[in-house]
Amino acid sequence: SSTVYGGTYNLFAVTMKKMGISFTFVDPDCSDEELEAAFQPNTKAVFGETIANPALVILDIERFAKAAHAHGVPLIVDNTFATPINCRPFEWGADIVTHSTTKYMDGHDATVGGCIVDSGNFDWQAHADKFPGLTTPDDSYHGITYAERFGKEGAYITKATAQLMRDLGSTPAPMNAYLLNLGLETLALRMERHCQNAQKVAEFLNSHEKIAWVNYAGLEGNKYYERAKKYMPNGTCGVISFGVKGGRKAAEAFMAKLEQIIIATHVADARTCILHPASSTHRQMTDTELVAAGVGPDLVRLSVGIEYVDDIIADLAQALESI
Repeated sequence: SSTVYGGTYNLFAVTMKKMGISFTFVDPDCSDEELEAAFQPNTKAVFGETIANPALVILDIERFAKAAHAHGVPLIVDNTFATPINCRPFEWGADIVTHSTTKYMDGHDATVGGCIVDSGNFDWQAHADKFPGLTTPDDSYHGITYAERFGKEGAYITKATAQLMRDLGSTPAPMNAYLLNLGLETLALRMERHCQNAQKVAEFLNSHEKIAWVNYAGLEGNKYYERAKKYMPNGTCGVISFGVKGGRKAAEAFMAKLEQIIIATHVADARTCILHPASSTHRQMTDTELVAAGVGPDLVRLSVGIEYVDDIIADLAQALESI
C-alpha cells in the first residue's frame, strides 16, 4: 500500500532496496486491474496497514487477501492503530499481523517495541519455490526444513524466533517486556475510551466554523465509514486529522495556543498529542511539496487520549478562538 507510514515507506523504498529487495506501491483504493498489474513473477508478499498512519485510509483486508492468495503469497498487515481489540485481520484473510507495540499496546510512552503474529494459515509448502527459506534445509539450524518440521502452523514464526531473532537480536529487554505487559492489561478499556473521545472530538471539529475539513472514519459521510463498520464495528482508533482554515499560518497560531494537549510526534498514547507536520516534521518542504506528499500545509494530526473529553474539546475550542 502506498499510504503506509512514512518510516515504513522509507524502509521499503530506500533501505531494503539497497539490500536487493524491491517494492511495488499501489493505491489501496486502486482498481482490480491496477492491483493485479502490481504483482511481479517474483512477488513474495503483500503489505498494508489496517488504518494508515497518518492518512487514516482503511484497508480492504478481504480484497487484498484474495489477491495475494491468488498469486500464492501471504498478506502481511500492520494493525498498530486498530489493535486486536478493534480489528482481527486473520478473520478477513490476513496471514501475518505486525504491531508497533510502542503505540496503543504500551499506551503510556514508556517503551519502544514491536511484534509479529503468525496466523498459521498460509501453506508455505504449497508454494515451495517462492519461499526457499522455509521449504529447504537451514544449514544454520541442524538442517531443519521449517515447513516440514513445524507445518504451516509454525514454520514462519519458528524461523523468525529460532534463526532471525537469534542472528539479528531483535528481542525486548525484560523491563521493556514488563512495561508492555502492564499496558496490555488495560488495552481493551483504553481503546474503548480512545474511540469514544475521538468520536466526540471529531464531531466537534466537523461542526466548527474555523475547521476546513476532518478525516475520521467514524464520521458519517467519511470515505471509509462503511468499510470501517465492516472491519472495525466497535471503533477504529483515536487518531484524527483535520485542516484549519487559513492554511499554514492559521494552523501554527492554533498550535501555539494549546494549553493541555501535548505537541509531540508520538501518537496512540493515553495523553492527547498533536502535531502540525508543516511546521515541524516536514518544515523543510514547500506547500507544493507538502500537498504532493499528502500532508497539506493546513493538516493537523490529533491523537485523542483518554482524558476527560470535555477538557480536550475545551482546549481545542480556546485555541481555535484565538485564530
